[in-house]
Amino acid sequence: MFAQHPAGLRTLFFTEMWERFSYYGMRALLVLYLVDALQYQRADALAVYATYTALVYITPLVGGYLADRWLGRPRAVLIGALLMALGHFAMAVPALLEVALGLLVAGNGFFKPNISTIVGTLYPPQDPRRDAGFTLFYMGINLGAFLTPLVCSTLGEKFGWHYGFAAAGVGMLLGLVVFITGQKRLAASGVKGVSALGRRDGLQALAITALVTVIVLLAVTLWPYVATFWAAAGWYLLAGGMLLVLYLVYGALERGRERHQVSAILIMALFQIIFWMGFEQAGGTMNLFAKDMTDRVLFGWEFPAGWFQSVNPLLIILLAPLFSSFWMWLDGSRFALSAPIKQGMGMIILGLGFVVMALAFEQAQAGVRVSPLWLLVVYLLHTMGELCLSPIGLSMVTRLSPVRFGSLMMGLWFIAIAVANYLAGTLEALLAGSGIGLFWFLVLIPIGAGLVLIVISPLLHRLMHDVR
Repeated sequence: MFAQHPAGLRTLFFTEMWERFSYYGMRALLVLYLVDALQYQRADALAVYATYTALVYITPLVGGYLADRWLGRPRAVLIGALLMALGHFAMAVPALLEVALGLLVAGNGFFKPNISTIVGTLYPPQDPRRDAGFTLFYMGINLGAFLTPLVCSTLGEKFGWHYGFAAAGVGMLLGLVVFITGQKRLAASGVKGVSALGRRDGLQALAITALVTVIVLLAVTLWPYVATFWAAAGWYLLAGGMLLVLYLVYGALERGRERHQVSAILIMALFQIIFWMGFEQAGGTMNLFAKDMTDRVLFGWEFPAGWFQSVNPLLIILLAPLFSSFWMWLDGSRFALSAPIKQGMGMIILGLGFVVMALAFEQAQAGVRVSPLWLLVVYLLHTMGELCLSPIGLSMVTRLSPVRFGSLMMGLWFIAIAVANYLAGTLEALLAGSGIGLFWFLVLIPIGAGLVLIVISPLLHRLMHDVR
């Protein structure tokens, strides 16, 4: 599987696998934990989910900048892994909920943009193996995501929530070990700026981890005093900060090619918002649908609702090699498709998945739990859409981004996913009273956006300067 790719891909594959094990273990449990254990109302639990999943994609902007300008990517990944391990173990203590979420958010900011950017540096810009390499990397993400609901959901839902969260913490520690022991393999891949982590790097990482932990504790302590201000102006300040970053980035870019390619990334990021707004219903409304409206009895035993969170990553594992081979064949032929067309196809397939979801929800409204086959079909379609969009998008960002802004641009890409995650958790409340069903809304919007993306793909291709 790795034979045709740089040696460093193997290390990054298994590091990301264990990190995603920890993240998706947390995601599978969070809403159910808030509703069942902490007695949150449905809307409040979804709001916490929305805020958490948004923030884990906002902080990569900061983590990417710090890595590009100061820390370096390997050290940033190390810091992120340490912070997230602390966060997962803190989740095992109900009184530390806010602290745990803060550590996870901060840690993801250091980890997520930098490990994805390191994958991109393994390949020359026009290397035909790049999309296939990112698809394999994506397979590692989903191997971890497949295992974690089976482990963390079973432990959390059946034996105690703290066991499930602690298992996620162990997974993060394993990812940390893989990354540290694999540094020589990364260095052997000849990636500029990647070298074996020394003792000094480790001490600096520990010091920065301690500093960030203290900042998180202070933020949680002060949060009651600033929450009202944040609700009124926080998102406006964030938007203003993003515009300032974009202004500074554009000012530092060379006129012409660099500015055109960054513009293409930003336009594509807007369409990402629509895709992930729908896809991320999996951890919120679809997770609650599995819990309350789906027949989960198997051989007389009711399996955990979180097990459905394993379906998508299992399908990724099965289908990713096929998609990887297909993209390599297609991109080497005269039928090659540009990244915008591939991603437009993914959005249309996502919308078709919500047709099935909407029909299942209408059947469940009669008060009878529906067959799990409904959710299985939805996840199959969503997975196919994801494989057309997500790894292709990550690969595109690393191809088009100026090298000196690689991690920062990956952070900006994740900002779009942050907005999508927040909308995913709040969309049900936003549509309440409108007469528009959530799932039918998610049929129309992605399909319409996907068609628009395909129509404007020639313009985007010109902005990309023929980089597919």
